[in-house]
Amino acid sequence: MSERSLWSSRFAFIMVTAGAAVGLGNIWKFPYVAGNNGGGAFVLMYLMCTLLVGIPAMIAELLIGRHGRQNAVNTLAAVAKEAHHSPRWAGLGWLGCVTLLMVLSFYSVVSGWSIAYLFFAIKGIFVNISSAEVVSIWDHLLGSPMILIAWHTAFMFLTMLVVALGVNAGIEKASKWMMPALLVILLLLVIYAGIVGDFQKALQFLFSFKLKALTSQAIIDAMGQAFFSLATGAGAILIYGSYLSKKTNMVETVLIISVINVAVAILAGLAIFPIVFSHGLEAASGPGLMFQVLPIAFSQIPGSYFIAISFFTLLLFAAWTSSISMGEPLVALLNERWHISRKRGSFYVGLLAWIVGLLSVFSFNLWQEVKLFSRWGIFQCLTDIPINLLLPIGAFLYCVFAGWIMDEKVVRAEFGEMPKTYIAWRFAIRYLAPLGILTVFVANFF
Repeated sequence: MSERSLWSSRFAFIMVTAGAAVGLGNIWKFPYVAGNNGGGAFVLMYLMCTLLVGIPAMIAELLIGRHGRQNAVNTLAAVAKEAHHSPRWAGLGWLGCVTLLMVLSFYSVVSGWSIAYLFFAIKGIFVNISSAEVVSIWDHLLGSPMILIAWHTAFMFLTMLVVALGVNAGIEKASKWMMPALLVILLLLVIYAGIVGDFQKALQFLFSFKLKALTSQAIIDAMGQAFFSLATGAGAILIYGSYLSKKTNMVETVLIISVINVAVAILAGLAIFPIVFSHGLEAASGPGLMFQVLPIAFSQIPGSYFIAISFFTLLLFAAWTSSISMGEPLVALLNERWHISRKRGSFYVGLLAWIVGLLSVFSFNLWQEVKLFSRWGIFQCLTDIPINLLLPIGAFLYCVFAGWIMDEKVVRAEFGEMPKTYIAWRFAIRYLAPLGILTVFVANFF
């Protein structure tokens, strides 16, 4: 095996991996889901699930990668063989590749919207704009395949450019300035929202302890959010772990990353909802909040020009750091398995994901009426299959692999001098995490 790149410092690894975990879902999904499912009760349940399910699963994927020091396919085959098990565990790596490719394809299309709206904000379009004009901009964007393709292309180019530059010169360097910038912008937006918005109502929406609203479905949502928000299940954390020094305290580092991930989600709610509520707008879920509700609010507040630019820059950075983590495992596979250069591999991966992404583009316009099995839209299938089906399967199998397949001596060695932590993690990864993931999986389909 050739000499492998390593992250230059623990700080670099934290920024890179936190970037992989912090995505568009942190900005809009968590605050909305929390507010409508028990507020503080949901947040408490989310924190418990993060501790018992999300963190153990992330540590599992990380230690597999750090021990194997290769791409997911080669690592799983080699580590399984080392433990006298079938090298067919490499199939889990291939499953992750398919998952990452599908997610990257539609994520690029959705993230392209953030570039489009950042461009609109810079042009000053959202200053003194009416709600009807905001809706018209949104409808025009989705209804124009060529425009969507242009922004999809721009985002895919940005993603694969960073991956092509390499582990240290590309991914690490980009994340070391994008993640701090994201956190600074987010904090400034929270301060601004506290000054001009209805901060008290936002706090009540997010943190009032509504135990009656914490239904069984809300608990499942908290578990799913805790698990999916840490980017585990497809090999992205594994490949980042393969570049991690043995000297780095793995458990402490994962805890820091988890705290950053939770903090971004909560701060996003404190930045968005005070402005939304102060203008009597609906706290809508999904893209509607980011691209329809907030632009209306931005048009009515002091300094709207700079606030809109800041917010859509925040969205772009969150999307960009996440998408990089989807492209890197695929490029590493091409490089290590077939000796395809990083630059050429980045082009191939980007082109393939871009082509698959056209299905998402056309699902909003030309193929809007197309239903698979007379029921599901194309975009719904492209998002639901990897997120609700492939990722839970992958995460469940990673837990099984780390908890039951890997040589216990090898796993102990990865933890170093932390016997009590190891015992707690081993119980969680063998029983709690798989059960939690299985519960989310079953709830999504039955």
